[in-house]
Amino acid sequence: MGLNKRYRGYKSFDYLEKDDYRTYKLVKEIGRVEPYTVPLSVAEEDRVNRIVGENVVISFHEHPVVFPEDTTLYPDVCKRGRFPTAFEGLSKSCLDGVFDNLLDGGCVLTSKAGWKWEDAIVDLGMRLADIEHQDFVITARKVDDILQAYKEGQIAFIWCMEGAMPIENELDRIDILYGFGLRVLMLTYSESNALGTGSMETRDGGLTYFGRQCVDRMNKLGMAVDVAHCSDQTALDTARESKKPIFDTHGSARGLHPERGKSDDTMKAIADKGGVLGFLSTPGVGDMEAVMRQFEYLKNLCGIESVAFAPDTIYGDHLALYRTLGAERTIVAYRDIKPDAMPYPYVKGMENPTEASWNTVRLLVQAGYSDEDVAKVIGGNVIRALREIWY
Repeated sequence: MGLNKRYRGYKSFDYLEKDDYRTYKLVKEIGRVEPYTVPLSVAEEDRVNRIVGENVVISFHEHPVVFPEDTTLYPDVCKRGRFPTAFEGLSKSCLDGVFDNLLDGGCVLTSKAGWKWEDAIVDLGMRLADIEHQDFVITARKVDDILQAYKEGQIAFIWCMEGAMPIENELDRIDILYGFGLRVLMLTYSESNALGTGSMETRDGGLTYFGRQCVDRMNKLGMAVDVAHCSDQTALDTARESKKPIFDTHGSARGLHPERGKSDDTMKAIADKGGVLGFLSTPGVGDMEAVMRQFEYLKNLCGIESVAFAPDTIYGDHLALYRTLGAERTIVAYRDIKPDAMPYPYVKGMENPTEASWNTVRLLVQAGYSDEDVAKVIGGNVIRALREIWY
């Protein structure tokens, strides 16, 4: 159904008057950079359209919001709590479901260090208020909501939080987030917290006692556990502790990137649990060939039933965002990012969620994968795992 989106022109916060809040000049949702489409034959084009029409397409990790043209204004936009959703841009995608990770550590309403409970609630609440005033994007609380979006030409947002720092040591806050519609929670975001060790730490203590309690609570609630920015030991401990499949929504393979990413053993433990691993298309990855190398590596290591596409893109200048966050000295994880050392300013053909959705399908078709295998990667594997995790 990705070819027939039911978008009626709503823009974020249209329910308000313009003088009710500060507005900013935003980037073009489509065409900020020169677009690129993976070239295919006529027969392959037909296959792409048929696959997209017959299967649910899900992005496993995104931030589908529109950034200001002047990225230095990002902290000011964030502090006001009104980040616009890219409804128009998404309407041009082939997506039926999006794992929306909100502002994560960049959510700095009350503190430059981020990760505060109040900030996280404001961020989620503002986004929910916005989408409640239109009918193109819906909130997915169960698998049937994603399937409904596919049938009705809508897009289902799966609300995620990219790091559990905001819950502090309050176990019941997981229930509160679930009640607000959150369905995926990442245990750590690079630095350590009360739940476990993050991926940037030099000593790996793994999952804590409180972290085990959190995993158990998430299992009972029907909330997916994400270990993408966790250390190897934290991810391994989580795979062992969880009674349900777990996710690494957008990780890197250390076999391809020795300076970062998870070990083969860790990724296989996640897959053996019935979990799903996402492959990225952010600027640090490289070009589309590098994106496909990630996919092939994970597929060969863990099987095609364990892989999903997870661009981790935005509607805006991703590298400029990194520079702004680094200059602002926000959360620790951003301070050591070196955007000028990244090989490309963006991945050509995958600069934003819209391009990434279509070109991922096109790349898989171009590479000769069967309709069945493409369907697994673009959404089937995620749906299969969610049926085991959610209620």
